Amino acid sequence: MAGKHKSDGVTPMSTSSPIDPFLADQGVLLLDGGLATELENKGYVLDSPLWSAHLLSTRPEAIREVHRAYLEAGANCIIAASYQASIPGFIAGGWTEDEATSLLRSAVILAQEAREAYLDSRPLPLRPLVAASIGPYGAYLANGAEYRGDYGVSKQALREFHEPRWEILTSASPDLLACETIPSFQEAEVLLDLLSQTPHQFAWVSFSCHDGEHISDGTPIRDCAALLDDCEQVVAVGVNCTAPRYISSLIEQLHAAMSNTEVVVYPNSGEVYNAGTKTWKGTSEPLSCGPIAREWHAQGARLIGGCCRMGPAHIEAIGAAF
Repeated sequence: MAGKHKSDGVTPMSTSSPIDPFLADQGVLLLDGGLATELENKGYVLDSPLWSAHLLSTRPEAIREVHRAYLEAGANCIIAASYQASIPGFIAGGWTEDEATSLLRSAVILAQEAREAYLDSRPLPLRPLVAASIGPYGAYLANGAEYRGDYGVSKQALREFHEPRWEILTSASPDLLACETIPSFQEAEVLLDLLSQTPHQFAWVSFSCHDGEHISDGTPIRDCAALLDDCEQVVAVGVNCTAPRYISSLIEQLHAAMSNTEVVVYPNSGEVYNAGTKTWKGTSEPLSCGPIAREWHAQGARLIGGCCRMGPAHIEAIGAAF
């Protein structure tokens, strides 16, 4: 981030990126793994349109427990349970707007509480980071659109969906935002505009991809990287919830289009999600997490973790490799 600049003559931010101390100290920022799928592994039923966010109201301690498990596995950054949470989503589930606002903020607060409890038992030289998840509009639709990006809505509609949640989550003071599983170039443009209007907030932006060169709506990932590369507030650009077999190629594409920004990768297990049945199909790809994470790191990815069906054991294996 030290060499990051704005190409439009805007004065650079004076505050350094929260990821810089980790990269300087250990050369990598280890992210956590899948939250909802780990909750399912623990026996929680997430058959709600809100997915894991439903437990913000009913079982917040379960979310805190999973955050703690990832910290104990060595994660340097845990991602709050706000991926599928939104004001309209909560209201549709029967909560009031005030209750929805409180639940959104609580996602960040639960992660912060898990971090502080962990640090009380094991002080660390670097405080793990808390990232507030900004999931795509497709996650709210709960129909698998985050893997297609075919929303058929305007930029204004996307902004009206994202802006209230953005304001609420940033008000809870996360260390940064995780704009993740973004399937749409149009949506990335909207999120970049919102980020520019919160000038002291940092974020990474990661896309869902269906091959080694394109995000889910068919846009070349090089175009997405070029869009975001000159924004000083964007600490990393990359991919998540994408099959591991595409990651190496996507890292190459990202590096070809960026000169200022780190690369973030946190794939899923390689299984395919069926939005209709809300189940994962197929056999997860054989994956030796440690060695392959080192390969991705050698290619230039310095923020590495896991997504759906990647749990604390996967994160521990990646951390051990470094």
